[in-house]
Amino acid sequence: MSIERRRLGRTNIEVTTLGLGGGPIGKAPDGMTAEDAHKVVDTAWMAGVRYFDTAPLYGLGRSEERLGSKLATFPRDQFVLSSKVGRLLVPDPEGEGSGGLKVRYDYSYEGARASIERSLARLGLERINIVLSHDIDTWTHAEAQPGIYAEAACGILPALADLRRQGVVGAWGLGVNESAVCSRVLEEFEPDCFLLAGRFTLLEQAPLDDLLPRCMERGVSIIIGGPFNSGLLAVGERQAATYDYQPVDDERWERAQRIRSICEAHGVDIRAAALQYPLRHPAVASVIPGAWRVEEVEVNAAFVQSPIPDSLWNDLDSAGLARKIQRHPSAATSG
Repeated sequence: MSIERRRLGRTNIEVTTLGLGGGPIGKAPDGMTAEDAHKVVDTAWMAGVRYFDTAPLYGLGRSEERLGSKLATFPRDQFVLSSKVGRLLVPDPEGEGSGGLKVRYDYSYEGARASIERSLARLGLERINIVLSHDIDTWTHAEAQPGIYAEAACGILPALADLRRQGVVGAWGLGVNESAVCSRVLEEFEPDCFLLAGRFTLLEQAPLDDLLPRCMERGVSIIIGGPFNSGLLAVGERQAATYDYQPVDDERWERAQRIRSICEAHGVDIRAAALQYPLRHPAVASVIPGAWRVEEVEVNAAFVQSPIPDSLWNDLDSAGLARKIQRHPSAATSG
């Protein structure tokens, strides 16, 4: 099976429009074994996915270890891998159930290379294509964010730019949960991409007014994490729905159900619309839903390529639910 590829910014890196987010295979319930994780990755590969994302944070290194050990069985030049820096895993002898590790924030210049070297050791691979500075946003650090950003702006961000110039990495950017910090970095640095989780989705379109046009002007790509808004756009039962990994509020639940109703009227699964909506924008290179079951991977691969009538996007726009985007030339459609 073949999934469309798009170039990442102005780099020579091409990513499949559907990637695999590696969070769940590191943080999934304890019943998930390494073998289970390998089956998820193998299923993604067989479905045509060639872009994989991970981070030291996910399962305190478990995601990198599981993902890397499986990817090592595939030709290295046939896939793109991204991981993140900013959280170093350090020994924690007193930690229970954590593998003797804990997270230490480190957004220093030296911390970037140290984090990459440790990630490569866990992955068992010789290179990471895309390196992202992880969570330097207010969403993560609240009132401490100004100090975190100042450290990153003098440390890890210029370090990543230097590592790209040196050819150690092919591209760099941010992996964050809000768009404001992306806009700031875009003004002060020359990143290649932003992995933006949960903020440009079928449910939320604020970046259409600011970040996405500026990315287009600068030749910077967006990778969409959390296209289902951490589950709200993927489940139909209220008790199972979450938004930003918390129980969903009434307003967002009701909005999601209005979107679902219009999708169903067009014979479209809301998950297909959620995966394809961001990809309609030319600044978006890939959507990377996480998965911890083989069935989820199979469904996502089918939905990202299923035809969606243009009338669905018209109706969502008319209802004030999802603003219509000028379709990317390769976006799936049946009309």
